[in-house]
Amino acid sequence: MIDFSENSDDFTDRGATFSEIWLSYYLPYIPEMIRLVIPVAIFSACLFLTGQLSERLEIIAFKAAGVSLYRLLLPYLAFAVIASVSISYLDSGIIPKSNKKRIMFENEFIRSKNERIDRSDIYRELSPNSILEVNYFDEAQLTAYRVRFIDYDGLELKKTTQATSMSWNRTENYWVLTSVTERTYSDSGFVQIKLSGKDTTLSILPQDLSRSTSDIYQLSYTEAQNYIASIIRSGAGGVNIPKVQYFGRIAYPISIIVVIIVGFAVASVRRRGGRGIYLAVGLAISFLYLAFMKIAEPFGYYGTITPELAATLPHITFFIIGLALLFSTKK
Repeated sequence: MIDFSENSDDFTDRGATFSEIWLSYYLPYIPEMIRLVIPVAIFSACLFLTGQLSERLEIIAFKAAGVSLYRLLLPYLAFAVIASVSISYLDSGIIPKSNKKRIMFENEFIRSKNERIDRSDIYRELSPNSILEVNYFDEAQLTAYRVRFIDYDGLELKKTTQATSMSWNRTENYWVLTSVTERTYSDSGFVQIKLSGKDTTLSILPQDLSRSTSDIYQLSYTEAQNYIASIIRSGAGGVNIPKVQYFGRIAYPISIIVVIIVGFAVASVRRRGGRGIYLAVGLAISFLYLAFMKIAEPFGYYGTITPELAATLPHITFFIIGLALLFSTKK
């Protein structure tokens, strides 16, 4: 409802129909929202259930019967593992498909959602001795404008190829150049050839020229690995951004196990204030956890720390905190 109230003006201004809004945007949004909400929901449930056991002195009764907190924690962990595997399964195939449909709607009807990384003056390395320069790439038409290829040997320029446009042939999977001017250089000057058109295959694909910050969330794990490899292959910059996002997706289900340990350790001890104190502690921990995740990401983007560490550091930190709280609790 909050999202609809914020974007209803954009929906109206850009002509989105009622069925498009709900079937192409909010319905595909459900799997992603489930992925985002599940850890917080499980954490809240863990605090509430364990807090109830503590308030009713049932945990003390278990301890008196010789059942340790570690034994009580096992069913929680079993549930957390099942939930983590389920979320990971959804995120590996089902959620990316729904995200792709949702993001297509966002790009068309919610202009502020457009998160293109490459817009103009795009440079890609075709090979160790060849560079592609594109003035502008139209993602919808899969067409690059004012294209230039530069071939060189060391510091010596060998050949340049200029084209008015370069379009992707969707059927045959190759590039079509129009209004081509080729210049081959030698010690005596250069030889120029003009062509009306030319077909060519390149190591660069359309997705290599049109990246956005939401690309990783539209790909399965295998596709995300290939996407990152293609960025490295093309010589494009900003490869740490998708790396942090990819490793973050893989590590995200682990947060369920982490919050279960933290929540159980916090709520297994009876405290003054009743359930209110558990909810307050839960909100505080959730906020700190989320804030830590968001703070760590930019350090990975800019190479201050490795993408792997940026994605996993919050989980590792709170896992250690959870173990420390659990070990310090009276058994």
